[in-house]
Amino acid sequence: MRLRIFLEPQQGATYEDQLAVARAAEDLGFDALFRSDHYLHMGDTDGLPGPTDAWITLAGLARETSRIRLGTLMTAATFRYPGPLAISVAQVDRMSGGRVDFGFGAGWYEQEHASYGIPFPATARERFDRYEEQLDIITGLWSTPAGDTFKYEGKHYRLAEGPALPKPQQGPRPPVLIGGTGPKRTPRLAAKFADEYNVPFASLEDTAAAFDRTRAAVSASGRTAPMVYSAAQVLCVGRDEAEITERADRIGRQVPELRENGLAGSPDELVDKIGRFGEAGAERVYLQMLDMSDLDHLELVASRVVPQLD
Repeated sequence: MRLRIFLEPQQGATYEDQLAVARAAEDLGFDALFRSDHYLHMGDTDGLPGPTDAWITLAGLARETSRIRLGTLMTAATFRYPGPLAISVAQVDRMSGGRVDFGFGAGWYEQEHASYGIPFPATARERFDRYEEQLDIITGLWSTPAGDTFKYEGKHYRLAEGPALPKPQQGPRPPVLIGGTGPKRTPRLAAKFADEYNVPFASLEDTAAAFDRTRAAVSASGRTAPMVYSAAQVLCVGRDEAEITERADRIGRQVPELRENGLAGSPDELVDKIGRFGEAGAERVYLQMLDMSDLDHLELVASRVVPQLD
């Protein structure tokens, strides 16, 4: 089981905040640092000092870390054109020495689009249609052999024959993550395009059911390449009940609810629940760290949880 750290910087974080977590996560031996791709805060927070762009941030972190993998859960297809996005991700992959994982989703948070003047397709069907075309284009651009050209004719996107450059450092492409619990289209797209399928913030039972749907889609597609299965859960661990409660209070949550809907409790409780996700098929768990100032939280997981998972 590999543990990855997952940040939500739109809730209020500077680049320096994210860099401090990235360096701590790397020093403590975590597998990867991922961040959300959002331009507007959610819930009661004011989001100060304001959002940071996911791929600009990851480009900076690529040059200021050396081992830890870097990625998004999930880049929104609605935010960027597929050609320029393929260029950005390929460049960050090269800047990092081949340490990028590309998490990619259809986009969903309508208010952030309105707040920053980003067109938001009127229906979920159109969003997913555009998303599927973008997956075709981005993976097609990356996998086109150097010296060959790429052309695409879709309903929403058309690319004239071009050089399909630059190439990522990882060949033929960085790992692609697709996530969500949609019952039909998401498993099909994961089977076709993804190297990893992620279920975010779902119960153990719902996560296992989503894994089963994607396994069935993989089997039906005739795919032979392996699929990595993973889960994302909010983190709130403490040495005792007082510390657990203090951490829950700082992120505006209640301990009983977090124990039910996240990875909360003592280190031993986390080991037990992570083990149950592993039994369901998860090979990686993304720990959503909502309080980026609390680097001791990471140290506690590294010293008291990780050794029990080996």
